[in-house]
Amino acid sequence: MAESLVTRGLKRMRSLVSGAGATGSRLPAKQAARLREQLRECAAGLGGEVSARIRAARLGETYQRLDEAGRHEFLRMIALEFGPDPKAVDAAHRAYQAARDTPGRWDAEAALRSALRSSRIRILTQFNALPQGVKFLVDLRADLLRYLETDRELAVLDRELESRLSAWFDVGFLELDRLTWHSPAALLEKLIRYEAVHEIRSWNDLRNRLDSDRRLYAFFHPRMPMEPLIFVEVALTDKLADDIHLLLDETAPLFDPKRADTAIFYSISNTQKGLRGVSFGNFLLKRVVDDLKRDFPRLSTFATLSPMPQLTAWLGANPDALAATGLDLAHLQEGAWAKDKRLERSLRDPLRRIAARYLVEARNGTRTFDPVARFHFGNGARIERINWLADTSERGFGLSLGMMVNYLYDPDEIEENVEAYVGSGRIATSAAVRRLAAP
Repeated sequence: MAESLVTRGLKRMRSLVSGAGATGSRLPAKQAARLREQLRECAAGLGGEVSARIRAARLGETYQRLDEAGRHEFLRMIALEFGPDPKAVDAAHRAYQAARDTPGRWDAEAALRSALRSSRIRILTQFNALPQGVKFLVDLRADLLRYLETDRELAVLDRELESRLSAWFDVGFLELDRLTWHSPAALLEKLIRYEAVHEIRSWNDLRNRLDSDRRLYAFFHPRMPMEPLIFVEVALTDKLADDIHLLLDETAPLFDPKRADTAIFYSISNTQKGLRGVSFGNFLLKRVVDDLKRDFPRLSTFATLSPMPQLTAWLGANPDALAATGLDLAHLQEGAWAKDKRLERSLRDPLRRIAARYLVEARNGTRTFDPVARFHFGNGARIERINWLADTSERGFGLSLGMMVNYLYDPDEIEENVEAYVGSGRIATSAAVRRLAAP
């Protein structure tokens, strides 16, 4: 009887975890009381494994049926009502202080740690035992991050959930797979949906990105086998790429990968919003480089062709930086100026200097302002080249004024670059970029 209840609960949760629409409104008193009782039962953890699974499946089903306001209230209830017991923490702390320098201090320390462990964790970890439970928690945190923007009281729950997800998604548990045109259609459809840098416009476009002169790698978690966590698209070439349109041209002839000496990482997409703050992109690049070098021993250059996705946002807050161009930001973002050869030539050097200074100098507090640059600096890359009119799409002009960047990963310099950036904030740049960034 119990097993059948579990099975039914899991089936219903699987059908809901994909994100079926919710129908309720702000929780009525009776519904809130019942939800609170469900949460208390999960926190208490009474019964065996089967009982725990039944409770978790029912609780997940309840959450998925709630509307936005109801989900927000659900998460506030966990955050504010299921923390550590202050009296138990205070008593355990007094006992720990009293036991210092005595043989009982280790037991007292363990008791203090136990008292500090909140019921929130006991509730959340029960979902981990369900077949769809890990994905459910990743999606739940995506909801949590949205509500957190206006409700800072949820921060305590976010910290605990992020810590738990960081442990569950440790890179040691992840699997690197190369995806090809023969991968399952359902997985290929997700690549189209998740691509965050350069939109995949059609199945032909995707097939071009999976051809013999390309590679696409993704990290997977064993509990989410059909959900790529992050993926990188690679072009095998014989030069440093400076134009994204040439890389994505479906009519371009195939390049013989055996002749390749350069691997261009032209798109890196994180797919799960709920894993924000859980970092594994650097491990992905290192694993991909090792895989490529094994298959193509001639490869000696590893670089990116990357956007500057926050350049125009920064210029909007620093309009004086555009003084040398004689144009306002809105005009530059339209991109029509690029068709006027005379105007295009006159803007080339001023805008490239602005881009170089932005990458080297712009900060958000103590952090590099541009998130893509921050990622590559933190992984040991150097700024190799600013590429003029490398992305003349509407999006390219809107975000980066048509410019893109090559970040170069030189194996002989990576560790030194990481230490310099983490230790003192020093950014590795090529001589050409240093000249552009100079006052």
